[in-house]
Amino acid sequence: MSETHRATAREIAHKHLASGDPLSWFEDLYSRAREDTAIIPWADLKPNLNFIDWLNQQGVVGSGRAIKVGSGLGDDAEELSRRGFETTAFDISESAIAWSRKRFPQSSVSYVVTDLFSKPTEWEAKFDFVLESYTLQVLPPNLRADAVRCIASFVAIGGTLLVIARGREPNEPEGKMPWPLTKDELSLFETQGLKKVTFEDFIDSEDPPVRRFRATYRRE
Repeated sequence: MSETHRATAREIAHKHLASGDPLSWFEDLYSRAREDTAIIPWADLKPNLNFIDWLNQQGVVGSGRAIKVGSGLGDDAEELSRRGFETTAFDISESAIAWSRKRFPQSSVSYVVTDLFSKPTEWEAKFDFVLESYTLQVLPPNLRADAVRCIASFVAIGGTLLVIARGREPNEPEGKMPWPLTKDELSLFETQGLKKVTFEDFIDSEDPPVRRFRATYRRE
């Protein structure tokens, strides 16, 4: 991903933020891409390596229902399905969902166009595994508390939530989008009836390396 393409994504995001419409930039970005992944910063066309690392560490063999928040082009959702989960994946961008269906025409994943903040009521407490990777960090800070509440609501009793995000200290600058999260922001999940099980603070293997938080929560 060149800095020119990353800057293009940031320019699109900031234009919509400035207009008071902080969510429509996702569709703008995907539709402008015209199925060219070059300007989609997170479109690696393979599952998130920090997610795969966690799955392998835990020896996850899926059972039950899983949901991917902000599914993008579908690679993480397809990995969940491959691991044995009955998988739902959603994104606010119609173009992203259409692109995912085109990439995986034989997929058993249920790809759905929906807004996290107006999610279907039947998804409440229905999922045994919830994956949130890199969505919170592209939302402006004023939306994150509501986003945490909505994401936590998916977790069934006995279910697990895995969150992966860029991380920073509270006294460090937010920097450019994607905006790293603080530990306090992640702790909001614990106000939603979830118990923190694990928390990792590490430097990943990207070039250049990025500080990441990876945390799991459980609804008991």
